Amino acid sequence: MAFSAHEDQNLPLAKFESMLKTNDVYFFDSDDFQEIIHHYLDSGKIALAKKAIKISLEQHPSSTELKLLNVEILVFENRFEAAEVLLNEIEAIEISNEEIFIQKANIYSKKDEHLKAIECLNTALTMTDEAADINSLLGIEYLFLDNYEAAKEAFIRCLEEDQDDYAALYNIIYCFDFLEDYDGAIEFLNDYLDHNPYCEVAWHQLGKQFMSKKMHKEALASFDFAIYSDDTFIGAYFEKGRVLEKLRRYNEAIENYEITLTLDDPTSFAYLRMGKCHEKLGNLELAKKYFYQTVHEDPLLDKGWLAITDFYYRQNNFQKALYYINKAINIDGENVLYWKRSARINELLHLYEEADLAYQKTIELGNYELETWLAWTDILLKLGEYESGIHTLLQALEFYPEHADLEYRLAGMYYMLQDTLKGNYHLKNALMHNFEEHDTMETLFPTVYNSGIVRNLIHSYKNN
Repeated sequence: MAFSAHEDQNLPLAKFESMLKTNDVYFFDSDDFQEIIHHYLDSGKIALAKKAIKISLEQHPSSTELKLLNVEILVFENRFEAAEVLLNEIEAIEISNEEIFIQKANIYSKKDEHLKAIECLNTALTMTDEAADINSLLGIEYLFLDNYEAAKEAFIRCLEEDQDDYAALYNIIYCFDFLEDYDGAIEFLNDYLDHNPYCEVAWHQLGKQFMSKKMHKEALASFDFAIYSDDTFIGAYFEKGRVLEKLRRYNEAIENYEITLTLDDPTSFAYLRMGKCHEKLGNLELAKKYFYQTVHEDPLLDKGWLAITDFYYRQNNFQKALYYINKAINIDGENVLYWKRSARINELLHLYEEADLAYQKTIELGNYELETWLAWTDILLKLGEYESGIHTLLQALEFYPEHADLEYRLAGMYYMLQDTLKGNYHLKNALMHNFEEHDTMETLFPTVYNSGIVRNLIHSYKNN
């Protein structure tokens, strides 16, 4: 049968697919089958991979490599028992094959038995001369166990075998970061750069470590070296821009962000940072332009909508701020930061019912900060919703028990409802926790304060 020139580039695969279409039976050697199966696995065509394995084992029933590929698919499908049975059969014949123990480790890992997985991988290490892949798997298993020190050492061994293994390099720095060992990371990267002085990735990571230590000048130099090593490295320009912002060199920061726009498609992050820089420089129209471009580029980026909202908020243009935060909420109604901004802006516009709803949503979404509870109850006070205010304050006390600011407000709310007994109880609690804040009663509840009950209690507590 004739094959086209394109098929000739991968003759075993073309021949196999022709066989499937015609129901003819062709013979393939074991290596060809492995190539075909790997192709389907890499392409995510599991059904075709399984079909290829079935036919391959009919033609080569004793091939260990093909059986191990069958194990790989069984593990992928979470058929662990069948995979383990097949692995035991293979191990009985060929005990020194590291792939057996790698697959066993894979099964243990999927079953969250990471210590057993590590044991298998260590066994596999004794059977191979190419340990990089196994050390990488070991590092991942240690990460599952939150053993960042051991994970780091495993990834370092990967890098020792291949100095260009940037995945290992990133993982090593990830471990240093999690251990908050910035000095250790800097020492490691400097040593690595002694042997690889033009590695832009290492310079970039070194700069980030210096940023973590607020060593901005050193960070800037590192990012410059990263750019010198690769003048198309977008990440280095971004980070350099961030450092220049920290140093208040906003025009230079803008220049670096602009370079990223010439190297690749525009990003919302670049527009956002440029807007922030222009705002700091007082270029308000330009700042506004770039904030608009931020949300146009990525309407789901909450930092963009917050930047526009805060931009108008700082200018006391609360109507415009409300307009944009409402647009943001229409896109993502579950973003707690949006609702918190909405509540504050509505409050400043004296739209108290809208502010009430926004604070309620803020709490529902998990923002339990003290200032949120206090702001919400103050809105309820302005609305005269004393019972709702009391209910809210009692909820707040579950998070901040015996907090004076909450107790003073509870006392005032009970007094407003003519419940003097409970009012007295909570006022005494408040005075006990923080006497100095008793003027809260006069500020928020002047009528109650001037009735005499409150002043007498305060005077009595002071004298005692």
